[in-house]
Amino acid sequence: MSILSASLGLTRYRIIEEVPTELLQEIPAKLDKFCFVDIDATADERSFGWSNIDDMLDMNWTQSPPEKAEYFTFGLRHDTRRSSPAVLKKHYTIALNKELAHNKEQGKNFVSRDRKREVKEQVTLRLRARTLPIPAMFDIIWNPPANRIYLTTTNSKVRDLFEDYFTLTFDLHLEPLTPFFMALDVLGEDAAPKLENLDPTIFA
Repeated sequence: MSILSASLGLTRYRIIEEVPTELLQEIPAKLDKFCFVDIDATADERSFGWSNIDDMLDMNWTQSPPEKAEYFTFGLRHDTRRSSPAVLKKHYTIALNKELAHNKEQGKNFVSRDRKREVKEQVTLRLRARTLPIPAMFDIIWNPPANRIYLTTTNSKVRDLFEDYFTLTFDLHLEPLTPFFMALDVLGEDAAPKLENLDPTIFA
C-alpha cells in the first residue's frame, strides 16, 4: 500500500536502541544486501526483501536513492504463489490414480503413505512452477531524528515479517507505538505503573 494513498492503514514504531551515525551511513548498502530476490523463474513459494519505494521493480535503487532529505524511504516487497486447493486436489488425484495403476501392474493394490506424500509434493511443485507469484508492496518511512518508522499496513503477519527482517538487516529492534507506549514515550518510564493500572472508560 502506497504512503501516498488517499487512505491507508499505518503502523508506527520506534527503535529501542540508540542508532549509531555510522549505521545511518550504511543504510543504502544494507538495503542493497537484503534486497528482494525475484522468484518468477523458480518454483519457490514466496520471496521478500527491500525494494525502491518509487518502483517496486527497482531492487538496486537506480531510479532514485532511499535518502530523501532527513528521511529514508524504501519498501518491503513480498511475492507469494498460491495454488487453488481445488486445482491441487484435481491434479493430485490424477497423479495418484496413475501411481495406483502403475502399482497394480507390479502386483500391488495400494499406494503407501510415504509415496502419497511424495506425489503430493511433486504435484505442488509442478503447479507452483506454472503459477506466477502475486506481488505486494508495503512502504516504509524512517525518520531518524524523530526515531519514528512508519509501515503502511496493520496486517499482523506483514508486521511480524517486517519487524523480524528489519532486525536481521540493521541489527536494531522495533517497538510498536501503541497508545500505551506512546503515553510512556511522552510521560517517561516512571509513569509505567500508573498506565498499567488504568481501566478503560465505557462511553456507550
